This record gives sequence, C-alpha cells and structure tokens, in this order.
Amino acid sequence: MTITATIELSILMPCLNEAETLAICIDKAQGYLRRSGITGEVLIADNGSTDGSQQIAEAHGARVVNVTEKGYGSALIVGMEAAQGTFVIMGDADDSYDFSELDGFVERLRASDELVMGNRFRGGIEPGAMPPLHRYLGNPVLSWIGRSLFRSPIKDFHCGLRGFNRQSMLALHLQTSGMEFASEMVVKSTLGGSRVSEVPTTLKKDGRSRPPHLRSWRDGWRHLRFLLIFSPRWLFLIPGISAFLIGLVGTVLLGFGPVVVGEVGFTYSSQIYLAAMAVVGYQAFLFALLTKIYAQHEGFRIPRSRNFERLEKRISLESGAILGVVLFLIGLGIALSQLIGWAAGGYGALEAGATVRVAIPSALLMMLGSQTVMGGLFLGVLSVGLKRR
Repeated sequence: MTITATIELSILMPCLNEAETLAICIDKAQGYLRRSGITGEVLIADNGSTDGSQQIAEAHGARVVNVTEKGYGSALIVGMEAAQGTFVIMGDADDSYDFSELDGFVERLRASDELVMGNRFRGGIEPGAMPPLHRYLGNPVLSWIGRSLFRSPIKDFHCGLRGFNRQSMLALHLQTSGMEFASEMVVKSTLGGSRVSEVPTTLKKDGRSRPPHLRSWRDGWRHLRFLLIFSPRWLFLIPGISAFLIGLVGTVLLGFGPVVVGEVGFTYSSQIYLAAMAVVGYQAFLFALLTKIYAQHEGFRIPRSRNFERLEKRISLESGAILGVVLFLIGLGIALSQLIGWAAGGYGALEAGATVRVAIPSALLMMLGSQTVMGGLFLGVLSVGLKRR
C-alpha cells in the first residue's frame, strides 16, 4: 500500500519476443520519467518471450511480470494488476509509439479523466506505419460502430497508447484475452460512466523485422464480434422487433387474401415465409429481453432505461405464462374452428387457398404462445437462482 501511494505512474508494455525494440522503448519511458520528475516505474508484462526480452528489460531498469496465459488482453490484465502506480499508461513495445511524449496523457489523468485514449488520426500517422486496410477501413469502421452502439466519444478505438486510472479500470473487471481487449476497455469505461477523453498521438513504423502479432481479419472480426455481443439492443432487440412486426402484419394481411403490389403478387408461400420471420424475430426479442434482465441482475455495467425498468417490473413467470396461454388458445381455437368446419362438410376435399390462409396465422399464434410460455419459465429459473444467492 505504501509503494502504491508513492508511485504516480506505471508505464506498462505487453511483450512477446520484442528483443529488437524493447530496450529503445524502455529507455524512452525511463527518460520521460526523469525529465518530467514523475515518480514512476516501467513495467513489462511478458507473455512468454523466448528471445531474451526479459533479460533486456531487467538490464534497462524495468520490472518484469511473467504472464502464462497467452494473449494481448491477458498480458495487459496481469500487468494492470501488478502495476504500482496510481495511473497506468500502456503502449506496444515495438517502438511505434513515443514513450518520451506522454505529457498529454498525464495532464488529463491528473485532471481526473479515468481513461485517456491516444488518437493517431489527429496526431499523425507516418507513411508505412499503418496498412491501408487498417487506416481507411478497419479502424474507421470499427470505431464508428463503437461510437454508434455505445455513444462513446472515442474516435480511435484501437490506439495502442492509452492511459487510465488503475483502480477505476480494475473495477470494470475486464476479461477478454485477445486483441478485442482494446475495445472492451473503451466500451466498459463508456458504459460505466467513466470520464473518457482523447489526446493526439503519433504513430510511426515499428522497428521490428518480423511480422506483427496482429492478424487483420481474425482480430478485426474479434473486435466486431465483441461490439455486437455487448450491444444486444442492436444485435437482437431492434432487428427482432422489426422482423416480428413485418412478419406478423404480413401474415395477417395475407390471411384475407392475396396482396398485389405493382406487378408483384404475394400469396401462400409469402405468408409462410412471413410467419417464419415473425417467429424468428419474436425469439430474438425474447432473447434480448432475457439477456438484459440477466445482465442487470448480475451487475454487468450496461445502459439502463426507464422504459425497460418499467417493463421489467411488469413481466414475470406468471404474466408470461398467462399471455402465452392466451395466444396459444386463440391459435388453437382457430384450428378447431377449421376442424369443425371440415367435419361439418363430411371431411371432404377443402379449398386449399382458403384453408392455408387461415391455418398459417393459427400455427403462428400457437408458436408465439409456446415461445412466450417458455420465456416466462426461463425468467422464473433466473429469479429462483437470484433468490438462492
């Protein structure tokens, strides 16, 4: 506790076989601490280097913590836990970031910002420092998706140079082990209400002769997957409600007869596909609803809204079961009326069009009713688990 209180800044570098550039990065970081008069340390989170990076780090005055679990995120999580500074500034050990120019980060951290991101597009990207695929497609698109889904002010989600308040970041319980850790840090900080800001930073071509650890398509997908999964509203809720309403309205309209739009006619086959769309959309809606309820009860830091809280108070195992049974019985009633009509006609041949147009909405209502009952039962299971704890 005494050490943590006296060290203001830890400069943290994840490392996996960075012998070519590690000494340069450490010397720049140590030089910055001396010139600025900041009491600090340089910490290397080594992820199993086999090229002597650990010995190089220690020879240049850095502290080394060994990380057994592989991955960019794993190295940074362990490094963050081992850091002794009030603030942490992390950056890659490939000499692409300048550890001698950290004043902007320290200034914002001292001003009580809890996450300070570097912005390479504002600070400057040297020729050859970033592949065109990353510069003009990957980073802008993923950053835009992150800003749109989570209302984040950050315009460069994946800058490797960033600073943060150590205790605030540990409180977010970051978990991802790979490159998507960069997105997780920004998303959870934003959702948790942390003070987030950006400062311009430069990116130059790294000093390694080997290929980078980053794999464009694999790691890009991991970032995108994390952003989508962490936003059930856009991944499930909104698409689900849209599909359900389109499918339900279309199924009902076609139940009264064929619909012609211009030169295109819609009839039985369209009604079947629209009913299927309604079922899938309703399932997505239920999944989003139950996921959010579970996440909030578990204490995940996700956005809350008054509308959702009012809805949550009204839904229960009993209300879901009642609604589901009502829907199922309506559908069953329609089916029974068809059966009675068929029996009254001596079980003879039926007019296919009229029969199918009524049977599809009947089957749809029974399926929606069954889904609603099962959703209510699952909500009951969640509630039982919570009460036991």
